[in-house]
Amino acid sequence: MWSLEITITNIISNHTLEPSLYFQLVHCILHIQPSSMSDDQSLHGIWVKLSEVTVKGAQYNSPECHPHPKCLEGTWVDLLKHIHGFLDSTEKNQLIWLHGMAGVGKSAVAFTVAVRMRGLKMTEEMNIKKQLVGTFFFLHKHMKCCTAGYFFVTLVYQLATNFPSIWNDVNKTIWDNPALLDPGTPLCDQMEALFLQPLWWL
Repeated sequence: MWSLEITITNIISNHTLEPSLYFQLVHCILHIQPSSMSDDQSLHGIWVKLSEVTVKGAQYNSPECHPHPKCLEGTWVDLLKHIHGFLDSTEKNQLIWLHGMAGVGKSAVAFTVAVRMRGLKMTEEMNIKKQLVGTFFFLHKHMKCCTAGYFFVTLVYQLATNFPSIWNDVNKTIWDNPALLDPGTPLCDQMEALFLQPLWWL
């Protein structure tokens, strides 16, 4: 639409055509240009942009995470049992805040849980079996992996990949507000549009 307005403005400002021809040209432009790209092609283009912004290196099994942290056999048994039981419960708010000093093994615990969840079958009902939907490991050695502005963009890409039913809605949301892909966009706006709304659609 933006290029269409520029074309019409240039024609009128140049005054090189008879007034009777203005409407014919505008009529042709209106009928030709908007049909040059279908809705499916437009949404696919949005998906490509989303995939380009997504930080693949922040996913738990990314090569950039090598060496992958993992709990050794027999370690953190009680904690892992508690976390798995918490995640398996459908009656609780499934949010876990794992905190501790640097080097105590938070990443190893998170990676071990991710591997276990990845091995479970996922259904869109989410009340029978669960599987890993998305991960984001913050890494100091990679700029994008330690930038919060890429957090929700990366998660929604994985969410839409695992749940094709929300693919169109996610892309339309970004189509309406392309600034959501900008890491400088407020996190609250990204969280609402890219994460909370897709979860409601499920």
